[in-house]
Amino acid sequence: MKAYDIGGVLDRQHLADGLMNVNWRLDTRAGRFALKRVTDVPLDRLRRNLAVLPVLASHGVPTCTPLFTVHGDVIAEVRGDVYCLFPWSAGNHVRGTDLSPAQTSRLGTHLAGLHTALGRAVDEAGMPAVPASVTAEVTEASRAVQKADRLAAAVSARGAGDSFDAVAGVALEKRKILLDKHVHLRPEGDAPAGPHGWTHGDFQYRNLLWADGELKAVLDWDRLGVRPYAEEVVRTAQVQFGVEGVFDLERVSAFVSGYRLVVPLEPAALLDGARRLWWKRMTDFWQLEFHYDRGDHSCDDLFIADEALLHWWTERLDEVERAFVGAL
Repeated sequence: MKAYDIGGVLDRQHLADGLMNVNWRLDTRAGRFALKRVTDVPLDRLRRNLAVLPVLASHGVPTCTPLFTVHGDVIAEVRGDVYCLFPWSAGNHVRGTDLSPAQTSRLGTHLAGLHTALGRAVDEAGMPAVPASVTAEVTEASRAVQKADRLAAAVSARGAGDSFDAVAGVALEKRKILLDKHVHLRPEGDAPAGPHGWTHGDFQYRNLLWADGELKAVLDWDRLGVRPYAEEVVRTAQVQFGVEGVFDLERVSAFVSGYRLVVPLEPAALLDGARRLWWKRMTDFWQLEFHYDRGDHSCDDLFIADEALLHWWTERLDEVERAFVGAL
């Protein structure tokens, strides 16, 4: 790595946990580092996001600050690829249902602290001011059906196909039935309830490192952006505690309670966030678009798991929403 002053690389190990970007652990004469090849973030946004990390660290957020290249940049461009380098953080990615009740509550507290720190970091890091309002598109059921039909045609075009094609074809037909049955529950309006501000964008176990029972590092700030706080709370709960096709509702409540100890989100905001995320999952087919439009099969397992969760969630919509708004 001539772009960085870290001496010779003694050992390199690919890290398979990431979904979008490519990551390696480097052992060098100067120590151990994490190297990341960024594939889906514009350069100006990447630089903006990386500039926030030292400010957040000064506010107590457990994050890793990027190293500078020999040319004084936080980004290295090598043969058309974009890289950034971080000091190595030891720890483990812990699935939500493997967290203890106390850790689950602390995870909510950490997310609230992160949102608070981001609010304070706007001026220090030169980030754009938070707009007075935000909007969130609510997909029409008819548009989702059109997507489903287009993808079903792509499945049919493969003829006999493989096992994933068979699963996808059945899932698309079942999704259209769900949409028809529950279209009356589509959220109204494009103005989410509750406060909004800068958020991490992908706060979940693949981007969190734990050690000795404590959260040691928050990774992957590529999706830093302004969103409703309830949106990130609900999405984190879904990814963390929606495991093997079901929600762990006790952990959902504990997580939200921990968050509300720091940021007192109103029940109406959480209810709105939960319903909007459910509808987004109902009308979204991004994993299938990766598979059939891009030829990228890295998220196939996610589709199968998320599809099972969506059906379970839909059958227990009121129960899931009570877990979000009943906390505290």
